[in-house]
Amino acid sequence: MFGLENQKKKKKAEPFIFELEKSWKDPTQYRELKVRVEGQIQHIKEMLKRGERKEEFDEFGVMLHGYTSLLKVMARCIAKTKK
Repeated sequence: MFGLENQKKKKKAEPFIFELEKSWKDPTQYRELKVRVEGQIQHIKEMLKRGERKEEFDEFGVMLHGYTSLLKVMARCIAKTKK
């Protein structure tokens, strides 16, 4: 009645999974991306320590935070899928 009859029949929607998360299920792709990101982090840290490109210092800081956040997200996604 009043359009509520189908409300009980609705199925729960499956959680949305990004394409990256699907590719991370493959251990080799996950390791390759992780190594690449860790390499970028080390490169940025070295540049910041040497003091190169002082005018772009803030941009490198933002990139560094982005890469470290990506590593955290990757670790959480992998931990979530292993459960």
